Amino acid sequence: MRTLAIETAGNACSIALLDGKRIVAERHELVGRGHAERLIPWIAELLGGGRADRIIVGCGPGSFTGVRIGIAAARGLGLGWGVPVTGVSSLALVAAGCAADRFIVAIDGGHGELLVQQYSRSPFHAEGDFVSLTPENAATVMTVDAVAGAGADRLITARGYGTGFFAEARAAHIALLPDASLGLAASPLYGRGPDAKPLVNPK
Repeated sequence: MRTLAIETAGNACSIALLDGKRIVAERHELVGRGHAERLIPWIAELLGGGRADRIIVGCGPGSFTGVRIGIAAARGLGLGWGVPVTGVSSLALVAAGCAADRFIVAIDGGHGELLVQQYSRSPFHAEGDFVSLTPENAATVMTVDAVAGAGADRLITARGYGTGFFAEARAAHIALLPDASLGLAASPLYGRGPDAKPLVNPK
């Protein structure tokens, strides 16, 4: 089965085309902004225009805009190609790149907070839900030594201990994840509510 994987929830724009668990092609770049301008042209440059039997998209948590860009593209392509679209946690895509047996994934959650979730590799699974916490609050509840992700240094500094592992969300990491991790609904996973507030008309 050929799979197109998309991940745009963080600073990277990341795509991969896989045949089973074999990576046929991959493109992964730290772009910060501009995911929307890159994503579809990158996919079009893949073998066969990226056409696949299914699409798996990173659903967050992460950037509100980045999450929605990836999901919108995946849904649109899935509709056009007539193929199923499912989701995967972007934190699981980070976790897939960490070599520790038990560890915490920590990424920037905005407003000075971290999005954190604990994982185990034997077998691979999340130990509880992800939460958005200040580094100080995360330090009191996330006590496993190993920490992976872009927020690892902040959590380790707040705790005063820990071993950091470089890991980032890559679309190609779906090849490292068990099938049970790849069946989420293709809907956004947000760590907290939106920053924008509705206008209230004065009476």
